[in-house]
Amino acid sequence: MMTPLIELHGVTKGYSRNVVLKDVNLTVNEGDFVSIIGYSGTGKTTLISLLAGLAKSDAGNVLMEGQPIRGASPERGIVFQNYSLLPWLTVEQNIRLAVDQVFPNLTSAERAEHTASYIAMVKLAHAANKYPKELSGGMRQRVSVARALAMKPRVLLLDEPLSALDALTRATLQDEISDIWQQQRTTVIWVTNDPDEAILLADRVIPLLPGKDGATLGEPLAVPLARPRDRREIVHESAFKKLRHELIQTLSAAKRGLEDASVTRKLAVPDILPEDLSVKRIFGARPVARRRSQLQKEEVKVHVS
Repeated sequence: MMTPLIELHGVTKGYSRNVVLKDVNLTVNEGDFVSIIGYSGTGKTTLISLLAGLAKSDAGNVLMEGQPIRGASPERGIVFQNYSLLPWLTVEQNIRLAVDQVFPNLTSAERAEHTASYIAMVKLAHAANKYPKELSGGMRQRVSVARALAMKPRVLLLDEPLSALDALTRATLQDEISDIWQQQRTTVIWVTNDPDEAILLADRVIPLLPGKDGATLGEPLAVPLARPRDRREIVHESAFKKLRHELIQTLSAAKRGLEDASVTRKLAVPDILPEDLSVKRIFGARPVARRRSQLQKEEVKVHVS
């Protein structure tokens, strides 16, 4: 039986006393396109960081081809939401920097040709000599995608890469990235908070469900829509509508369950009472502090959601 490319077994990750992810399990095979969808603040970026090797789990195993992921590697390319381009380098130089690091054995001419091919793939040949400040948000994200793909990673990790873009640019890039994936078949794990985006792009959608003890992955939902997908057509298909409804219901139910959860705590009321202003001071003397314990013992219960 073939070993999965990416595996997470019982993974837990927190910061200080705050558990972000709890008992996360995931299996991704070579060539898969998987979308993980969840609310903001549920730990999507933390999950991507674990997969990229930028963070270490507190418990459980994060594996690639059965081996623990122990740090960042060009085998796992990552595209962030904020582009992460070097502003003093041009489009060509930003991508070439990554190519030079990953393929030092190629000649300079070969690396230049390799870089140019990926710039052309994301349709930016006309802007190869421009700086990031001269590009639109969509163009900058194209550079970020090209840089990640130019390293020829086994896995491409995308952390809400299009969320900062306007709707029209976002739709265009969704289609372009989908086309690139069909050409390259690089394994993709795409994190998003958009149900339509998740269903349009992926073969499998997995909800990241919030919980009071940390978020965990729910049951994966297969996307039975043939490729290539035309967004104007699939939104009218019953399979799309059914899957979208199921996905939203699953996420909403998890959030409602979290909001309804409450605990009862006992709070110790301060022993010192406020000064009784009805008692007149004599010659400016300070009154003797009153203590609650001298009056009566009180216990206060509050409900904290």
